[in-house]
Amino acid sequence: MEQKFWYVVAYDITEPKRWRKVFKMLNGYGRHLQLSIFRCRLTVREQEKLRWELEKLLTPEDKLLILTMCDACGKRTAAHNRPESWVAEDKRFGII
Repeated sequence: MEQKFWYVVAYDITEPKRWRKVFKMLNGYGRHLQLSIFRCRLTVREQEKLRWELEKLLTPEDKLLILTMCDACGKRTAAHNRPESWVAEDKRFGII
């Protein structure tokens, strides 16, 4: 069994149709953190396959960044300001 690593994949694509294709592809590989940022847990082989598939979609004006993170860094990474990170306040008023 191959070892898996955490990867952060970030991209900057100006053309909306191409951006959607990349977004849909990455949804199958990892967790969407922000508009153009994903966190993926992949083997080296899976990461190379992802990079190869992305390169087929991207054009020279597009930007792609893939960061490798150690397990400890991956576990310490947190997505803040997400709906699930907010605790709902109880805004009910009591009648006396």
